[in-house]
Amino acid sequence: MTTVTTSSPGGRLDGLPAETTSFVGRRQEVAEVRSLLSASRAVTLTGVGGVGKTRLALRVGREVRRAFRDGVWLVELAALETPGLLARVVAEALRLHEAGGTPPLRQLAEYLRDRQCLIILDNCEQLAAECAELAEALLRAAPGLRILATSRHVLGFPGECAVPVLPLPAPGGAEDAAEGAGEGAGEGFDEADAVRLFAERARSVVPGFAVTDANREVVAAVIARLDGLPLGIELAAARLRALSPRQLLDRLDGGLRVLDSRAAGVAPRHRTLRNLIEWSHALCSEEERLLWHRASVFAGSLDLQAAESVCCGTVIGREDVLDLVIGLVDKSVLIREDHADGVRYRMLETLRQYGLERLRERGEEPELRERHRGYYRELAARFRAGAFGPDQVAWSARLQREHANLRAALHGCFAVPGGAADGLSMATDLLYHWITGYYPGEGREWLRRGLAAGGVPERVRGRALWAAAWLALIQADVPGAAALLGRCRAVGERLGEVSLCAYADLFTGMIAMWEGRPDEAAACYERARQGHRRAGDATGLALSLVRLTLAWSFLGRAREAVEAAEECLRVCEEHEEGWHRAYAETALGVELWRQGELGRAGELGRRGLDFTRRLGDRPGVGLTVELLAWTAASAGRFRRAARLLGVLDGVWSAVGAPLSGFGHLAGYHEGCERVTREALGEAGFLAERRRGARLPYGEALAYALEEPQGEPQGEERSAACASPLTRRELEIARLVARGLTNKEIAASLVIAQRTAEGHVERILTKLGFVSRAQIAGWVGERGRTGE
Repeated sequence: MTTVTTSSPGGRLDGLPAETTSFVGRRQEVAEVRSLLSASRAVTLTGVGGVGKTRLALRVGREVRRAFRDGVWLVELAALETPGLLARVVAEALRLHEAGGTPPLRQLAEYLRDRQCLIILDNCEQLAAECAELAEALLRAAPGLRILATSRHVLGFPGECAVPVLPLPAPGGAEDAAEGAGEGAGEGFDEADAVRLFAERARSVVPGFAVTDANREVVAAVIARLDGLPLGIELAAARLRALSPRQLLDRLDGGLRVLDSRAAGVAPRHRTLRNLIEWSHALCSEEERLLWHRASVFAGSLDLQAAESVCCGTVIGREDVLDLVIGLVDKSVLIREDHADGVRYRMLETLRQYGLERLRERGEEPELRERHRGYYRELAARFRAGAFGPDQVAWSARLQREHANLRAALHGCFAVPGGAADGLSMATDLLYHWITGYYPGEGREWLRRGLAAGGVPERVRGRALWAAAWLALIQADVPGAAALLGRCRAVGERLGEVSLCAYADLFTGMIAMWEGRPDEAAACYERARQGHRRAGDATGLALSLVRLTLAWSFLGRAREAVEAAEECLRVCEEHEEGWHRAYAETALGVELWRQGELGRAGELGRRGLDFTRRLGDRPGVGLTVELLAWTAASAGRFRRAARLLGVLDGVWSAVGAPLSGFGHLAGYHEGCERVTREALGEAGFLAERRRGARLPYGEALAYALEEPQGEPQGEERSAACASPLTRRELEIARLVARGLTNKEIAASLVIAQRTAEGHVERILTKLGFVSRAQIAGWVGERGRTGE
């Protein structure tokens, strides 16, 4: 599944992926898990691979998301190879920046303490002990937290409620179906979950496919042979592109029985799934099988360019990859995912593990791992080269999607002899990914590992030292940053590298500013500016000018502050650069606010916030919202200022360090809070601050930007109030509200009973309800509001 972030209707960011195929059935299981989550704080869905645990968990998450003020978040663990990163991976999924010196688990506990959210831990079996320990610690610290886990076995911690997820029942009873369905293909057969799943997936490859009297018994027998495993049903249905249902059954009855997976001690359902995967493998061409094996080295997902670069070679030419990818999509080995910048492909974990087994059997795994590492090392280098330019938002979004692959490539670099230099260079190239994403702690860890290794060229080491120092400062680890910068300066002086010394000056200035020595800081920033000019480093020059602007402003040297900001804006304009420009505008806004030019200061703050919001840069968001709060208070808009201070409580909590990297501005924050509290009174101030703190993240930033949030008018109101139901579904919903049964609805509308049942199920799903009574209440509410 993809981890695309989507916006809920309420403006909250959700951590759930978009559905790539429809969810079929499991109404009773969904209702049971929803009920258990209301009574128990930890629920684990257990079952064999391919039974649909993840899909069930995600469906439940979507249906209960309104009950969790602070969101529902998916944490994918299947590709995690390093148990020590578990807490970090959870923090990343929640969009948290790690705080320096604070263990990730403790930061998670502190962040979640007063929040209401649901965390879905997916594929926990390989980290069962670690997941149990993490879940127990977080639940103990955060009373508003619920955890929904999926695992092949229970995790085993106090309070865990285990729910076995069973295969879909064979229609008409397993015994009848196993004998060819017979009488089991009678009333209600077509509405059985397993049959509906088979039919829907079959229609995706054979438009117009339907379960009829002619094929009903065969479909029942196919489902029985597959033990009702959803993954097996989906893989088998895809075969109908080339086979009739009878031919499909014949191969399930015949060919699969002679395969070699019936080893002693292997459970029948595992054998069935393994057999089906092997059959899918056998139906692929030799080249398609080889691409399947090679693509298994990717973690998470991949795009066509990555497949062409990593998977071509012996037997497969680069020009062949597209057709082979299409073939694997057609055979349901790869799942297509659409993104704003193109198509990506994902492989179900069960199929990926099978592909890796076959790759190892062929002896090709080391070579493919090296190709994978090489591709992502090159990608990181290209990112670094393009980081100061017009494509920052696109690059940031791409690397977010590639994060699992980047982590796997780094893990591989440090795991192979002599790979530390490549790993350290790659980790340094990804510096802006660590900063603007949610990974500063992970970035520091990769850099620490590389800096501790031998055999690393001095220039690579020097660049890594100042990168690690910057991440340390973002996490408020001043002593750690100072030690790293001392080593960086020594390397720079030894090599005569102006750029390394300039970065050492830049971040030494940040430390001086942090420690209350602004004159010394300004002198450091000025040396850094001159050094970066000589080195021709536009990125370092822009960073130095932003900091110099803030230092001159803090010292009351308004003219120098404005000049530095305007120079930075010119540099950014020359390179069509947005991120450093946003910081320069905010820094200039701070000085204009100090001069009393509140209108211009607010405009610059909103422009900066608009960009940092799109980039996903939480520290940048926090800095710009600070400026907007200060200008609001200075303009006498005290209720707005108090609400923005409440918004900041949430932002800085997620970042892990208030005014991260800009600690010298804390006095301005405290002054804003003091005058706002005096103007509103203690009770009024706290009430407004709480309102701001309770705003979902998306709504909070829209409020800070003063985007329209009022009642929509005219056509906008009609669209906002439009029902999610079709005209026919609305008609059936009204009949449900009148108390009619499905049979009575069918008679009233002159449709088949199973058609009426299908409509009712879709109504329940669309509205997020579990009972007909809820539908009746919804219809009544619409009547009262005149919709």
